[in-house]
Amino acid sequence: MGLREWLFGKDEPKEMKKQVDNFSLLSTYRPVHYDWYGSIYENGLVRSAIETKARHISKLRVELRGSAKPKLKNRLKHYPNPWMTWSQFLARCSTILDVTNNLFIVPVRDDKTYETIGFFPVLPSKVKLVEDKNGKLWIRYSFANGQYGAVKFDECAYMVQHQYKNDFFGEDNLALEPTMNLISVQEASIKSAVDNSNNYKFIAQVTNFTDPDDLVEERKRFTEMNLKGDDNDGVLLFPNTYGNVREITSKYYTVDTEQMALIKQNVFDYFGTNEKIIQGNASTSEMDAYFNSKIEPFAIALAEALSRAIYTDDERSYDNYVFVDANRLQYMSVSEKTAMVQALGDRGALTNNEIREIFNMSPLDNGDVAMVRGEYYPIDQKLNGGSNNEEI
Repeated sequence: MGLREWLFGKDEPKEMKKQVDNFSLLSTYRPVHYDWYGSIYENGLVRSAIETKARHISKLRVELRGSAKPKLKNRLKHYPNPWMTWSQFLARCSTILDVTNNLFIVPVRDDKTYETIGFFPVLPSKVKLVEDKNGKLWIRYSFANGQYGAVKFDECAYMVQHQYKNDFFGEDNLALEPTMNLISVQEASIKSAVDNSNNYKFIAQVTNFTDPDDLVEERKRFTEMNLKGDDNDGVLLFPNTYGNVREITSKYYTVDTEQMALIKQNVFDYFGTNEKIIQGNASTSEMDAYFNSKIEPFAIALAEALSRAIYTDDERSYDNYVFVDANRLQYMSVSEKTAMVQALGDRGALTNNEIREIFNMSPLDNGDVAMVRGEYYPIDQKLNGGSNNEEI
């Protein structure tokens, strides 16, 4: 079974077949992504910043909570769709959002029942926002082979950042263009300097020549003897007819250290990261700040978007929702983990299995229980002469 059948089903419902050819564009606006040489993702520094966030995002865990849609809940427990793991899915979602500032996650349909069995992130450049003849909002998306599909807007998960001018789409990355141009100039200058580092350039005065044709012939002769082949070993031989020989040194513009640091900082500021985080050398406090500013907001936005796409308003009112867990984001040192476990574990805030998970240990069969130290019990119980053996 192909990708199209999984995404759209072999036999779409009559409603979709009827509606899909009766769309009209909601507006003439199309999201324009100003890409530097094809994409900002092609720059090494930018890709490092985006990839670092994607790696941490891939550690998140997506769970469906509540009693509604048990079949879908069981399917999504392991994989988001038939082709991707949750780590791949989350990393792709993070990358698409940072590169385009928009993210559409469409449902994957069963080819027989047309039930939702998963979700798949599509590129925003392949998406159009449309409405049917009844005024219902849909998104229509396509693939490179020309095939397309459509889904109601409230059945897809949509995330956006840098949203200002348009009611639906996020802004482009044009704000980063001046920095990207500076990086381009720097890289081009370095390349030119390397390419021309072995070239001979000099100027000399030639005497005893009055005929212009003789000068041309002498230049050809000198070039053949000194600059072609590998026999000269880098040594130029000038006859006594040459005088006032001077080397021509090309000056290439390169950004100095302080300016280059400023350029890198502009990229770091734009993507909310720093060099230590990219290189994996960040301290616990720095990683905690990165989590609070970049990872947690993504997790909250993804949970809200998927909850709206999966559950109806009525189902959400009965506490059916998507929860994105960050337990796998373990950036604390062993001593810091130990201190946290001692502070929270003794008070019953963590179960035994949650404590074991913090230290990357497998769960126990009877480990989903929280233990409380004996001296912790209600103060009114203590005043009434209660003992540690009494039920709390």
